[in-house]
Amino acid sequence: MENRILYITIFLSSLLAVIISFFIASIIRYHRRFIRLQRERITAEIRSLENERKRIATDLHDSLGPLLSSVKLNITSVEVNDERDRQVISKSTKYIDEIITSMRQISHNLLPNTLERKGLVEAIREFSGHLGQEALLEVHVYAMNPITPNAGQDIHIFRIIQEIIHNTLKHAGASRLDIGFKQDAEELLVLVKDNGKGFNVQKATRDSQGLGLKSLEIRTDIMHGTINIRSTPGEGTNYYIRIPRR
Repeated sequence: MENRILYITIFLSSLLAVIISFFIASIIRYHRRFIRLQRERITAEIRSLENERKRIATDLHDSLGPLLSSVKLNITSVEVNDERDRQVISKSTKYIDEIITSMRQISHNLLPNTLERKGLVEAIREFSGHLGQEALLEVHVYAMNPITPNAGQDIHIFRIIQEIIHNTLKHAGASRLDIGFKQDAEELLVLVKDNGKGFNVQKATRDSQGLGLKSLEIRTDIMHGTINIRSTPGEGTNYYIRIPRR
């Protein structure tokens, strides 16, 4: 009798262990599938966003730009005798010049031509240089050695740095941002450091509603790299990025 009870107990315990193991394995599989689908969704959003940026930048450059230049040329070719009319034309051409300048800046932010012409480091220098004095943020960009161009990766790295700069301007309260690059035979190392107020990385990642910090991870994943964000409230933020360059 005792052996039978012991057998039943062992059987039930084994069955319960199997059920629990199956339940845990199902949760793990579901969680992994959820993470994979989430990353696939964000990856698709990023690719769609880049395609849309490219389309808009091309339209601005190839269509709207020449049209505005033609409008300016037509206005300046009008002969008027009245001084007030000449002032109106002069103001109108200045407005058009401002529109063209703003349009070129927007087009550059959407699709930085400097990236192809001068490389990653110069593109970031140029972008940071356009922030203006009102930003009150000193951005220092430097490279320890020459950085080999990689068209497939450089646009993602540029967007990562662009997002970090925007986050620093918007949230960090920093006065200085250092962006450093170093490349060896195996990988590209990027270190970004600000002297701002810092933040809780886990909480910010968890509570993020948009692409934001998630886009940094997804873009890094697309390049098979890693990103490590270290930040302590009151002590600034460090971004460590490693990208294979084989």
